[in-house]
Amino acid sequence: MNPNFTAEQGEIRRTLRELLHKRSGPHDLRAAVDTPAGHDPALWTALAEQLGLPGLALPEAYGGVGCPRADLALAAEEIGRALAPSPLLATSVLAAPLILALGTDAQRADLLPRISDGTLTAALAVPAPALTTALALTGPGGGDWSGGGRAGGVQARRTGNGPRLYGEAAQVLDGHSAGLLVVAAHTGGFVRSRTLLFLVAGDAAGLVRTRQTALDATRPQARVQLRDVEAELLGEAEAEVGEGEDEEVGVGVDVTEALARTGDFAAAFLACEAVGAADRVLERTVEYLGQREQFGRTIGSFQAVQHRLADVYVQVQAARSAAYYAAWATGQDSHEERVGGLALAQALEALRRAAAEGIQLHGGIGFTWEHEAHLYFKRAAGDELLFGPVHRLRAHAADRAGLFERAEVSV
Repeated sequence: MNPNFTAEQGEIRRTLRELLHKRSGPHDLRAAVDTPAGHDPALWTALAEQLGLPGLALPEAYGGVGCPRADLALAAEEIGRALAPSPLLATSVLAAPLILALGTDAQRADLLPRISDGTLTAALAVPAPALTTALALTGPGGGDWSGGGRAGGVQARRTGNGPRLYGEAAQVLDGHSAGLLVVAAHTGGFVRSRTLLFLVAGDAAGLVRTRQTALDATRPQARVQLRDVEAELLGEAEAEVGEGEDEEVGVGVDVTEALARTGDFAAAFLACEAVGAADRVLERTVEYLGQREQFGRTIGSFQAVQHRLADVYVQVQAARSAAYYAAWATGQDSHEERVGGLALAQALEALRRAAAEGIQLHGGIGFTWEHEAHLYFKRAAGDELLFGPVHRLRAHAADRAGLFERAEVSV
């Protein structure tokens, strides 16, 4: 691994920081989260047209820039600094890689160019609270987490006109505004029970989407209800084995593996975001402590305060190293090099610590809604609820590494 940035990576980061500084300041942020979409459509258009950000990690054959995934993850650090709400995570990190990995040639040719130019946004709809399980961040990712039938979740049934979806998925990131939904649904009945992915148009009949109140307003979420909704299987269909409702068609590609690889990339992306947010809140805190005076001297001159900030700084730098390594690892061919979850755990802890210290060291103003310190703390808590918790991220990483394998005891 080369820890130095390429000239292209440095230019992407610099341009993105300048754009977000102009278009996503504190007042812009609050105005954006209050819009029906939960983000600023004009900023999203600028990110697409000026930087090609939605298609940064997509192949040039589909209108993308063709950069490594690591470049998109590193760009996330700048987005995290500004807490800029956008459909980037839902569209380019969660949905697009699945379409690229599992989609047919026709599906890729139809959807990915529109994702690349920013005209189509997408969202991954997974029954709550199974997102972290589906992405294999806190477990192996197998099992009937998609639910269906009396178990809840989403059920897919075959009809003469193609698959139909029934059920509900909550906590769908940007699910209320996405033009396309990639829905995980339980199919096959008892005989061939499995989870497959389906494409659902945002304006499909029977689709009801409601924006939910979320702890982190910069990550809009929705409840998606599917009431006999027409869907399209993502990927090639196998030959039908027999007749009957329990004999569903499926895909030959391993959906579980594709979700796990997407989850590792998403974790690296989120880790870089969290590092950027932690660095920004620490920067703001240091700036404030150099201005506010108490007992005739600036607060930042007190040794106890300096020690606290030094501890936060060390934790943030360690999280940055882990996040950069995870971003690099996502571009490797090895399926075993999955460290995104571990990096995410360290980054979320660093952000939570930096935000908590920032709130306390800002004094009375740090506890007010008008100040932005609480937004960073909510980002850490919200991401941990969606993609964690931290101790389970670490436990799964330890299981994968075989750190705590039990020795066989002979009797």
